[in-house]
Formats: sequence, C-alpha cells, structure tokens
Amino acid sequence: MADLIENPVINSPFGEPQRHFRFDENGITHEILTGRRLSTYFIPIAKPKLKGAQQQAVLDLSVQHRAEENKLINDLRVRVANWRQAGRPYTTALTRRLLEYWTRPDRERRLFFCQIEAVETLIYLTEIAPRHDANQGTFLLERLKQANAQATPDGQPALLRSAAKMATGSGKTVVMAM
Repeated sequence: MADLIENPVINSPFGEPQRHFRFDENGITHEILTGRRLSTYFIPIAKPKLKGAQQQAVLDLSVQHRAEENKLINDLRVRVANWRQAGRPYTTALTRRLLEYWTRPDRERRLFFCQIEAVETLIYLTEIAPRHDANQGTFLLERLKQANAQATPDGQPALLRSAAKMATGSGKTVVMAM
C-alpha cells in the first residue's frame, strides 16, 4: 500500500488539471507528472481464497488491478478542448450567452472546471458534433451510440442516454441546474 500523501491537492479547481500523481502496480505514488491524467478504468482482479473444501473468489480492491484506458472519454476530452480553445464556435446564440455568463471571471461564485467541462461536453455532443465537427464529431457520436446499444437490454427500444460522471463534492447538482 502506498504511503499517505500529505497534500493531495495539486491543481486549482477552477482550471484544467495540469499535474497528476503517477500510479504504478501498487497504486498511487508520490511522483507528480505534468499533464492531465488520462481517463482510465481500474478493474479489480479477484483473488481466489479457500474456504473450507470449496474455493470462493473474493475481490481484494486494495492490491491487484488491471488498468484500461477509457479511449472514448479521452478522445471526447480532446475534441471538447479543441472546440473550447477555438472559442466554442457554432453554438447557438443562447448557448453562447450562457457559456459567457458561466465562465465570467468576475462571477461571485466561480464554477469549477469540471462543472464547466461537463456542460461543454453535453453542448458539444448535442449542438456541435452532429453538424459542425466534420468526421470526428459524428464518429464520436457513433461510438457513443454503439456503447449505448450494448448497454440496452435486448428487446427494448434504444434510448440514447448521456451522462456526465463527476466526483463526490464536485457540484453535480449545479451542473443539473445549468
């Protein structure tokens, strides 16, 4: 098990993450790397334990895991970041006004980067990707549609769902209100 990190906060909540702690086979380390961490699944690996005469698989979440990159999310983050850096073109007039309001530097209660990014991602998927992002946007939408179809039970009509996954305490309720 890794040693306790005394001060795990290394980024501002108001800007895109610029640094992250490196993970190794034992978990999080004290080593700080430059750049945003890639979205990654940590899949626990069950360790067999003998109980009486039968063998039973029990999850040991603290030791072994397999890391797998979430390529769809990482690709989507890149497209949204490119759209943001280009000045968020092709948004509707109302969407542009809302984004300007939400990102004003003189706001009394500034929004966290993760809140803005969640809303930007949903706007990108609904307003920009289908009509204005050439091949990349429609390709990402098709990948999301395929993932959604795999998650929908057989015989049920396909319902396209979009969700913004956010950490505890990151302001999900505010994002829903936005």
